[in-house]
Amino acid sequence: MSVGGAKFSNKGKVAPKMFELLALTAVIYLFINRKKRVRKVWGIDAEFRELVESTYYSDAMAAEIKGFLLSVVADDRDGAEKFSDARLAQAQSILDRAGPGAFYWMTEIATQLAVLSAAKLNGMGTNVEVELGSVGVTPDAVVRVVVKG
Repeated sequence: MSVGGAKFSNKGKVAPKMFELLALTAVIYLFINRKKRVRKVWGIDAEFRELVESTYYSDAMAAEIKGFLLSVVADDRDGAEKFSDARLAQAQSILDRAGPGAFYWMTEIATQLAVLSAAKLNGMGTNVEVELGSVGVTPDAVVRVVVKG
C-alpha cells in the first residue's frame, strides 16, 4: 500500500505512531484540564472570614432547628399526624446539613424542657416563669424562651 509515495507494509492497520500521537494528545489534554486544588488563604483576614461564615451558618441552623421545634409543637396543637413523612423528611434534611451537632442540640433542648417540667411539678420557680409571667404560657412561648437564637 502506498500513500503519497510512502509505502506501508501493514495493510489495513492503523500505523502505531498514529496511536501514540492520539494517546499523547489525550494525556496532555487531561493534564491541562485537571481540577486545580484551591489554595487556602492564610492569615488573620482568612481566619476572621472563616469565623464569620461559621457563625452565620450556626445561627441559620439554630433558627432552622427552632423553627422545626415550633412546627412540631404546632402540629401537636392542631392534631396533625405525628411522625408524618413531611416532618421526618424535614428532620432528615436538617440532620444531613447540620450533622450530629443538630441531634445533640435538640436533645439538649428536650433535656432542658424535661428539667423545666420537673421543676414545675416540684413547685420550684424557674427563669422561664419569670420571663413569661403567669399569663399566656404556651408550649410555643416556652420553646422560644428555652431556645434563644
